Amino acid sequence: MGVVHTVTGDVDAADLGVTLMHEHVFVLTPDIQQNYPEDFGDEDARVDDAVAQLQKAYDAGVRTIVDPTVVGLGRYIPRIQRIAERTPVRIVAATGVYTYRDVPRYFMYRGPALTAMTGIDFPDPMVDMFVRDITEGIGDTGVKAGMLKCAIDHHGLTDGVERVMRAVAKAHNATGVPITVHTHPGSETGLLVKKVMCDEEGVDPSRIVLGHSGDSTDVEHLSVLADAGFTLGFDRFGINLETTFEARNETLIEMVRRGYTEKIVLSQDASCYIDWIDPNVKAGMLQWHYTHVFDDVFPYVLERGVTQAQIDTMLVDVPRRVLTGEA
Repeated sequence: MGVVHTVTGDVDAADLGVTLMHEHVFVLTPDIQQNYPEDFGDEDARVDDAVAQLQKAYDAGVRTIVDPTVVGLGRYIPRIQRIAERTPVRIVAATGVYTYRDVPRYFMYRGPALTAMTGIDFPDPMVDMFVRDITEGIGDTGVKAGMLKCAIDHHGLTDGVERVMRAVAKAHNATGVPITVHTHPGSETGLLVKKVMCDEEGVDPSRIVLGHSGDSTDVEHLSVLADAGFTLGFDRFGINLETTFEARNETLIEMVRRGYTEKIVLSQDASCYIDWIDPNVKAGMLQWHYTHVFDDVFPYVLERGVTQAQIDTMLVDVPRRVLTGEA
């Protein structure tokens, strides 16, 4: 069986165990954190809190998390290394760019942007950056990314979104590392992922997780995506903004009933610390802990016909297949 890059080194895929495929340790705006650090507080205290939260996840049965925190979300691997060295939960780091609209300013006059201005073919530097993160390591940390990440939301296929998607697809084709895409299923953006990344760039849809698919209750649309070969991320349990706890769970139950267990991964999109929601309202809106799915979701779906074996498939077998590309 293949190996998977984690923050603490390569791991045999057979040893991944229960894997949550979309969890952030920290989501930050670095300029704010560096210049206005009041909310973030003491670095050591934040690290200690992250270690404690991950220990609770481990005690609940979690053995691996994929952290799709990339450029645009405040990725800082030295901090994640400190945490990874103190927790038994393996962390898979990611590379890519997170944007709904424009590319980050750094890329505005590089690569395809210059091609459009001059007519000279300039390669996109994002591709080489992503490949280097995967094959050599992120910065000087030695940590190799085990996942690629991009995003498309209700804004649709903007020039910046399309550029990042194509760069991610090219990096995948060069390395074989799987892709997770933040999508907005209410706008059926998964179909645009298929057009750009699969039909045009040649990525096998089985290597792509369509994140946040569980925000939709449209089981017909979700079935179309699963039939196309994508893995669906039911990965926002606890975030009841696009839908309700009950509706999110009932959609999962119906998809399992329809036979799509092996096309689904589970997660919560939780974070030990996230700076883009006011801490005074965060607690009332979201549940930011790594055990909600174990404490609340699984009892609910087990009582309504989903089996423990099916849950195990979505937590262990499907993540392992996605991360390695092996059956």
